[in-house]
Amino acid sequence: MDNLVTIDSMSADSEKNAMVGWRFDNSYARLPQSLYSRVSPVPVANPNLVILNEKLASDLGLDAVALREAGGDIFAGNRLPEGADPIAQAYAGHQFGHFTNLGDGRAVLLAEHLTPQGKRLDIQLKGSGPTPYSRRGDGRAALGPMLREYIISEAMHALGIPTTRSLAVVVTGEQIIREELLPGAVLTRVAASHIRVGTFEYANALGDHDALSALTSHTLQRHYPSLAGEQNQALALLGAVIERQAELVACWMCVGFVHGVMNTDNMALSGETIDYGPCAFLDAYHSSTVFSSIDRNGRYAYGNQPDIAQWNLARLAEALLPLIDSDQQKAVAEAEGALARYSKLFHAHQEAGFRAKLGLIKEEEGDWELAMGLLEWMQKAEVDFTSTFVALTKSVETGRVDGALSQGGEAFHAWHERWMDRLKRQHHSKAEVAATMRRANPVIIPRNHRVEEALAAAVEGNLTPLHLLLEVLERPFEETAANEPYRDAPPPGGVSYRTFCGT
Repeated sequence: MDNLVTIDSMSADSEKNAMVGWRFDNSYARLPQSLYSRVSPVPVANPNLVILNEKLASDLGLDAVALREAGGDIFAGNRLPEGADPIAQAYAGHQFGHFTNLGDGRAVLLAEHLTPQGKRLDIQLKGSGPTPYSRRGDGRAALGPMLREYIISEAMHALGIPTTRSLAVVVTGEQIIREELLPGAVLTRVAASHIRVGTFEYANALGDHDALSALTSHTLQRHYPSLAGEQNQALALLGAVIERQAELVACWMCVGFVHGVMNTDNMALSGETIDYGPCAFLDAYHSSTVFSSIDRNGRYAYGNQPDIAQWNLARLAEALLPLIDSDQQKAVAEAEGALARYSKLFHAHQEAGFRAKLGLIKEEEGDWELAMGLLEWMQKAEVDFTSTFVALTKSVETGRVDGALSQGGEAFHAWHERWMDRLKRQHHSKAEVAATMRRANPVIIPRNHRVEEALAAAVEGNLTPLHLLLEVLERPFEETAANEPYRDAPPPGGVSYRTFCGT
């Protein structure tokens, strides 16, 4: 009897769908079924909405009021909106360099939503219960890590960095077991798609040429439609993904973001940042900084991220080899040619980013060496990454070096003199230089200690710190009275910051 749906309830669901504004069309579920499993979210005891991203809802063409009314049940998976066709996606991945079969072990893709602007976006529930890919896991998530993803993904969006988004978090009314009992939660994630490098690794490992070909065509049509007519679709896809990942990782480097777990299953072919488990932002600059408690050898350290991205892209190339050319030797040569472009693309994006951070409006030979000279001093002096660039911006505006930089010593002042000479050669006004720097140097990032304060309070039922933090993160490039308490790095001498995956 529990599975019966009456005509009246179907009519009510249709009416609610119309009120909310969902427009579902599930193209991934039309791919070969070896790439996914049909599975529904497992209902929870007492779902309650913790936070709803009303601005994102509006961008999606959804009615926030109607979402709030239906939110607890919908966002926990207790009730499926009409048109939802839930699946768990299958994928593999190299985790810390080791290949393994994975899949959505604690998530379901409810559906693909079509926005009024014609964008196709995945609506995924994370923490929605076990699936065929759970590998003996409980399929659940804790409140702290889900709110963490909400905070960081929204901060990345405000910084202008391609990212998945967070629409809502609900508590489930249930406890989950990790090292201790924790309140359970479900995150609703919005993504251009959840197609990963690991998705292609999985399809290739199956030895199913048709599934691999269908996945390639689908990904091109969804994310790179201008290339869908290319004769060699696999090679076109590889080249496009290389370009987007080179730009994405350069964006991370320019704001001091450390992803923390750059496994191939955490690299999205859309070019969005995905999976915010043990991520964090640099305080004191050091290229070998690692925050993740499970990254004991520093594989995913801040300074290693560009090379790891290239390594991951090589795994994508390997998966695509059967489609690039039937002659493996020719396929490898084509793939290596495409991969050879990555380093140049990445460095071009990174140099452009740091040039803007230093107010260098026109390109000049030696600009990267100038930027590297600053980073080398920052590492030796153990100064804060974000605050240093903010202080440099202010020094252009005021004409003097204040604060910690004034104590930078001989090495800093020698570098500063070279920088001043470089700025004079480009013949731009102080106002133009400062405006360029302000657009590139955020005043506000999600400071690790502030994130932890907000999460600790939220888990105890106090959401005020969370909302205050989210509010200031919306305008990262502006100095306001509200964000002044959130600008500073943590006081020196604290315990080394560590992050955890939350699984």
